[in-house]
Amino acid sequence: MNSPDVRVYAADSRRAVNDAALVLTAVGINHIIEQHPNGWSLLVSAQDQSRAHHQLLDFWDENQPKTLPPVEAPIVDSGWPGVVGYLFVIWFIPALASFSTLDFLSLGRLDAGAFINGDLWRAATALTLHADIAHITSNSIFGCVFGLFVGRYLGSGVGWLLVLVCGILANSINALIQPDSFMAIGASTATFAALGIVPAYGWRRGFFRGRGFTRGFAPLFGAIALLVFTGFGGENVDIMGHILGFICGIAMGFIVCGMDPKQVTVTDQQRAGAGAFMIAATAWLFAVI
Repeated sequence: MNSPDVRVYAADSRRAVNDAALVLTAVGINHIIEQHPNGWSLLVSAQDQSRAHHQLLDFWDENQPKTLPPVEAPIVDSGWPGVVGYLFVIWFIPALASFSTLDFLSLGRLDAGAFINGDLWRAATALTLHADIAHITSNSIFGCVFGLFVGRYLGSGVGWLLVLVCGILANSINALIQPDSFMAIGASTATFAALGIVPAYGWRRGFFRGRGFTRGFAPLFGAIALLVFTGFGGENVDIMGHILGFICGIAMGFIVCGMDPKQVTVTDQQRAGAGAFMIAATAWLFAVI
């Protein structure tokens, strides 16, 4: 038998060479480990060189970490139907209030004390009320930008139904943890839910897979940065509402990640959109009766 004198592998560490040696041992190839000034080498005989080389390549190929390719992010619809519906709701209520003798603000705002005492509809109606033209304009802009992507990737019907549910849930939690005197209005709680849904959903669906840690988590980091930049400033800002809306959106994105929007029919999207309108309308019906 020829003595091992041909190097088939070299490494800086003894452990790496030992792992390669175990592979050769398993297939019955005679070998020795040799230390040299630059590290360690694995030697085999010349007649075993080709076989040892292929055995090592096969082993490394089989044990190479498998990186799944990113999943294609399908576009369900343009997202504009949901945006138009959102704008209609938040502008319709102040328009209606201007022609009514009812005090929509007192009837629909998020009043923590009243909510705890049974006015549960306030968690929904508060999302459609705004303090002034600057407030509603701001929420219109951010709602359009954040909600547009929800509609594109989840469908305008399903997406905005989820946004509304998150907004209601966030307002409910906010009312429960705040003092009884706490009051709030505005769609921003829901718009920040929209900001959280898309990156969480996309990350869990694998839209950013295989792009490294930094790029893979970039959408979530970006959403958090937007939350901090747009949700924490100004006077009379319900920061807790923004945070809770965003958290509920992130959670919702994780929950619905198993859903394939391409399998949701147009009829289902329409029903979901109608359901969102019905929830808002029913909440206001309870508020005024």
